[in-house]
Amino acid sequence: MKKLKILELTNFSAGTCGVWQRVKQESELLSKKHEVKIFSSNATKGSKKIAKEKEKLGKIEIQRFPFKKLGGEGYLYWNSFEKSALEFNPDIIIAHSYRLPHTHKAIKIAEKTNSKVFLVTHAPFIKDNSTRNIISKIFVILYDKFIAPRTINKFDKIIAITHWEIPYLQNIGAKKEKIFYIPNGIPKQFFTQSFSKEQNKLLFLGRIAPIKNIEILINSMSKIKNTKLEIVGPAEQNYLEKLKSLIKEKNLEKQISFSQGIFDIKEKIKKIDSTKIFVLPSKREGMPQSLIEAMAREKIVIGSNNSGNADLIKHKENGLLFENNNVQDLTDKIGFALKQEDRKLQKSARIFVEQFEWGKIIDKIEEIL
Repeated sequence: MKKLKILELTNFSAGTCGVWQRVKQESELLSKKHEVKIFSSNATKGSKKIAKEKEKLGKIEIQRFPFKKLGGEGYLYWNSFEKSALEFNPDIIIAHSYRLPHTHKAIKIAEKTNSKVFLVTHAPFIKDNSTRNIISKIFVILYDKFIAPRTINKFDKIIAITHWEIPYLQNIGAKKEKIFYIPNGIPKQFFTQSFSKEQNKLLFLGRIAPIKNIEILINSMSKIKNTKLEIVGPAEQNYLEKLKSLIKEKNLEKQISFSQGIFDIKEKIKKIDSTKIFVLPSKREGMPQSLIEAMAREKIVIGSNNSGNADLIKHKENGLLFENNNVQDLTDKIGFALKQEDRKLQKSARIFVEQFEWGKIIDKIEEIL
């Protein structure tokens, strides 16, 4: 394959962001054969800090642009990147996240530069829009009904990161032949690093935010004795205080602890290794990165039965699913996991997620380039 000029577009290239982790890993691997640039807003996910205008990531140039907030944390307008994109004159534009303004700008730039343009959706679909506020619901309904049918097939390829979102894409008019399933990947170290000592405890690792529904896990811990839970990740302060109050109310201070987010891969792997059971009780997930990482490290994974978790966990085959918001069901699943000694679930989880090793994922991306 000839060397290509590839432009990656994403809202965030600073802070804790699942989409950014995909873009970062993808870009680093693509840059071994191609010239890659990353354009994003200058917002920092999870904080009010403004990121540097320019930064280098290995051979990759990251360029950031001023933004305006149009809605929630992730709905940003930063479309002043057109001039820089035209100067770069890419062969391929990879625009991340469906329904965002920069993806529409990507289509217009592609028309001017005669580039191919791909959309990576990042699973923004929610059944009945149940976790969205009324304004977001109205916007999503109108967008999917009136805007998406006119624009979705202007992308040369549409990359779904999960199986479950493909019917949604077809429902808004995406042509079947344009849709490719290419999930997020796991760095090779998750498969090669030596295992550390495991303790008989529970772990939540991820963003400490309301969408993660951590209070149901705390309520469940009040019914489980002689087992500890560690909650690890960057926290939204108001939600963190709410969780600490709940822990105090349930008299669980000796059972439950909090730790800061871990961004070094080696240290993250050690933290996952330190536990027997990984729990992800989220109200919704797209493709949960922390879940597949825990599976790669041979943990018993327990997840709420939202679409993202259920796309990965096959109940009692490679992990356990519990009914969303059902404290007793989660308690029962934790009790079941604590009794497991034959490691069948863990071994099956490891085998299942080998398909997500980044070397295999990048081969799929190279194929459609």
